[in-house]
Amino acid sequence: MKRIMLLGSGELGKEFVISAKRLGHYIIAVDNYKNAPAMQVADRYEVCNMLDAEKLRYVIDFHQPDIIVPEVEAIRTEVLKEFEDEGIQVVPSAYAVNATMNRDTIRDIANSLGLRTARYAYATNAIELAEAAANIGYPVVVKPVMSSSGKGQSVVNIDDNIVDAWEYAKNNSRGDRVKVIVEEFINFHTEITLLTIKQKNNKTIFCNPIGHVQERGDYQYSWQTDDTLSGNVKLDQVLTMRDIAKKITDHLGGAGLFGVEFFLTDNEVIFSELSPRPHDTGMVTLCSQNLSEFDLHARSILGLPIPRISYKLGASAVILGTEKGWVKDYSNVEEALSIEGVDVRIFGKEESRPYRRMGVVLASTLEDARKAAAMIKVVT
Repeated sequence: MKRIMLLGSGELGKEFVISAKRLGHYIIAVDNYKNAPAMQVADRYEVCNMLDAEKLRYVIDFHQPDIIVPEVEAIRTEVLKEFEDEGIQVVPSAYAVNATMNRDTIRDIANSLGLRTARYAYATNAIELAEAAANIGYPVVVKPVMSSSGKGQSVVNIDDNIVDAWEYAKNNSRGDRVKVIVEEFINFHTEITLLTIKQKNNKTIFCNPIGHVQERGDYQYSWQTDDTLSGNVKLDQVLTMRDIAKKITDHLGGAGLFGVEFFLTDNEVIFSELSPRPHDTGMVTLCSQNLSEFDLHARSILGLPIPRISYKLGASAVILGTEKGWVKDYSNVEEALSIEGVDVRIFGKEESRPYRRMGVVLASTLEDARKAAAMIKVVT
């Protein structure tokens, strides 16, 4: 039995804990607030500000885990390197966690590897942002270099107030870096997540592409089919995505599941972002694959065999909060579950706010997933 420490205990961490515990392992869940989703199913939990190096170092040293699994970006990654050097496995590697913690580092790595990305620049104040946007050409996308789930992201047109975009990005940044990335707006027809599994003792493998749609920079619904070439995805694009994903994950090293994001146009495959962990859009795999992304992450980390992955049609849609307040209940769950093939996963977050992801609906069709998700309301 391995002692696994999870750094970040949101809904993705919760599903990972379930997968790891099914394999018989002991989990310590860590986050900066009490009763986070993964804490509810872990063996032990700790409340800790993971951007405080001394507190993070103390928690890891106290529990002496065999494996450290980061689930969020806001971590003092230099501490992880210290423990990796002492022989503790960091997933997928301390270098990968550090490189992907900030959008600027992973974007620069992609550029150094010759991967096609949107044209981009960085800014540390509103004046630099305005200059960068003018050089790239409007419209542009502005994001904090350190954030997740679309926080602080906006699309800026030439008539918009660039200062507002700067303030929004700055105020929604995680960590202590006041820096944004401004990038070319790509007129894509499909946004894809390619789940890429680096195994300890075997070759890199890939799941079928997952299509998804975002609003406010955050995933709203996703879908996956039993056919690699489904929808607007062509064979040459699948092969290109796999080549890019393998190239950048080989550079990052280690073992684990990566969520590699792409924009597809009629003529191009464009690398967007990368997460060295299960991806929110990949929650669809809870119903579309025999082994979910969380099962695959656990197996790859532990060096366990991964048999052939089988697929069926599946879709996911998020249940969003609408008002700020403590959660009292969820309405219309029974009605949603009355739709054939629908399953509901409530994350267990105690506090709701507008647009916060509070749960997900899984279904065999995108229409049913979205219909059921729209039914369910968070009662505060």
